[in-house]
Amino acid sequence: MEERWILFGLHEMEGIGKKSISKLMAAQSSLQELLYYKEADWMAAGLRKDQAARLARGFDTSWIESRREQVYNRGIEVITYLDSNYPILMKETVQPPWIMYARGDSRLLHQPSIAMVGTRMPTVYGRKVGEKLAEQLSNAGLTIVSGLARGIDRVCHEAVIRTGGKTIAVFGTGIDHVYPSENTSLAEQIAETGLLLSEYPLGTRARQGLFPERNRIIAGLTLGTLVVEADIRSGSLITADAALEAGRDVFAVPGPITSPKSRGAHNLIRQGAKLVTCAADLLEEYRLDLPNAEQLPYNRGRSAETAGSAEPGLFPDIKLSSDEQHIIVLLEQEEQSLDQLIDRLGWDFGHLHSVLLSLIIKKQISQLPGTKYARV
Repeated sequence: MEERWILFGLHEMEGIGKKSISKLMAAQSSLQELLYYKEADWMAAGLRKDQAARLARGFDTSWIESRREQVYNRGIEVITYLDSNYPILMKETVQPPWIMYARGDSRLLHQPSIAMVGTRMPTVYGRKVGEKLAEQLSNAGLTIVSGLARGIDRVCHEAVIRTGGKTIAVFGTGIDHVYPSENTSLAEQIAETGLLLSEYPLGTRARQGLFPERNRIIAGLTLGTLVVEADIRSGSLITADAALEAGRDVFAVPGPITSPKSRGAHNLIRQGAKLVTCAADLLEEYRLDLPNAEQLPYNRGRSAETAGSAEPGLFPDIKLSSDEQHIIVLLEQEEQSLDQLIDRLGWDFGHLHSVLLSLIIKKQISQLPGTKYARV
C-alpha cells in the first residue's frame, strides 16, 4: 500500500491527532512498517496505551481501504502531505495539515490567492467594502479564500461567484457538514466552480477549537490576508496572526473611527498592516502575472510625475456636499429612521428631506419601509 494511504489511515483513526502523527512520521523510515505494528510497537513509538490498543485492533489495509472508499464515494479528493500536488505555500507554514479533503477544483490550490476575512456581524459599510474588494481582486485574477462563516466571509464568497471568479471555502468541520447550515446552498455553488477544503475527516461536526485551527489554513494557502472589518476581539484577527506567523502579508481596511467594528482593523494598521482602500493598494505589493490586472481602475505603471495624482478608490468618485457626507457616515454604521436622523443631526425636516432625496438620486442611499434609510 502506498505511504500516502497509510498516512491517510492514521489521520482517519479516532483518537490519533496531529501530534501523534508527527511522532510516527519522525520515527519511521518507511510508513509501510506501521502496517505490522503490535500494541507494544505503537507504545514504543511514543503513543499512549489507549491509542496503541486502538491501532493494534483496527489499523490494517482493509480498514484503510474502507475509509478510502467512503471518501471517494462522496466525490472528495484526498491530498496528503506526501503528495507532489500538496500546495507549496501551505507546506511552508509552521503547522501544515497532514491531510486535506477537497471537493471541487483542487487546481486552485496552486493559483495566486488572497484571504479575505472579517466580522460575522458587519456594518453596511463592511458589507459594501468586502463586496467591492472581492470583486476587484477576483477580476484581477486572484482566487479569494475565506471561511464560509456568516458576515464578511459570506459576502466575499458571494461577490466572487457573481463575478464569475474563483473562491475557496475552508471548513472548520468535516467537508460533509456545512457550518452554519444556512450556507449550505452557497457551499454547493462554490463546489461547482471553486473549491471546498477541510483538514477534518468526514463526520466532524462544529465544536470549540476547530475554527481557530481552520484559520491557519486560510492564512497558509494565501499570499496575504486582508481583514475587511473586525472588532478588537474578532476571530478574523487569529487569521491575521497566522499569516504573520507564516511570514505572509497582512492588510486591513480602515473604517469609521466611531465604529467598534473597525477597531481590530485599525489596531492592525497601527501595528504595521498595510492600509487598503482599493485593490490597487494590495496588488502593488506583488509582481504577479495576473490575467486581468490591467482592467482594474488604476495604473500600475504610473510615472514619478503622475504618482501623486488622484486615482480612483474603491467606489466611483461622486461629489457629495458636507451635509450629504454627514448622513453617509451615520448610515454606514446602521440604518436610521427619519426621526433618528432628525434627533442626531438637529436639522429641520425640510432640509433633511432635501439632502436625503439628493442622496437617493445619486444612488448612495435607499429608502426602506417605515421611513428608514440605509447605505446602498
